[in-house]
Amino acid sequence: MRHTIARAAGLSEHEMVALQHLSRGSIGPAELARLLGVSTAASTGIADRLAARGHVVRRAHAADRRRTELHLTDSGRAEVLAHLSPMLVALRALDEDFDDDEKAVIERYLTGATAALGRISEQAGGQAAGQAAGQAGEPLSPEASPRTLPSPPRRPRGPTAR
Repeated sequence: MRHTIARAAGLSEHEMVALQHLSRGSIGPAELARLLGVSTAASTGIADRLAARGHVVRRAHAADRRRTELHLTDSGRAEVLAHLSPMLVALRALDEDFDDDEKAVIERYLTGATAALGRISEQAGGQAAGQAAGQAGEPLSPEASPRTLPSPPRRPRGPTAR
């Protein structure tokens, strides 16, 4: 999704994500590098390209004049909104199709799915660390899929299950 939006805007995916981070507030180039998972040299290039398009400006840090901060310009904010607005409008229309009970079920599902994916991410991080230390994890077989893996125990449904 981000790739498609970035391409439509004529930006790289990193540039679009940088604009999204900057829409939350000003940050320095090193912080941008950390958020994007790139080197500080790469984040400087990203900031240079965004500045050349007029989407960000560099300003001296208020407390430490040796540092700089990246600030989103009105042009950058408009770029983000122009490409995210259609998605937000479509999601708002979808949201209005559900009643409060349906929204509660959807919220419960998404909260649980997010937590499950978070646990899997944490476990994967632990396995990666274990493998780096020489401990082999058990890989899934090529035939593994959600249909072939064992199902977790079912919880009873109803008001008490929430």
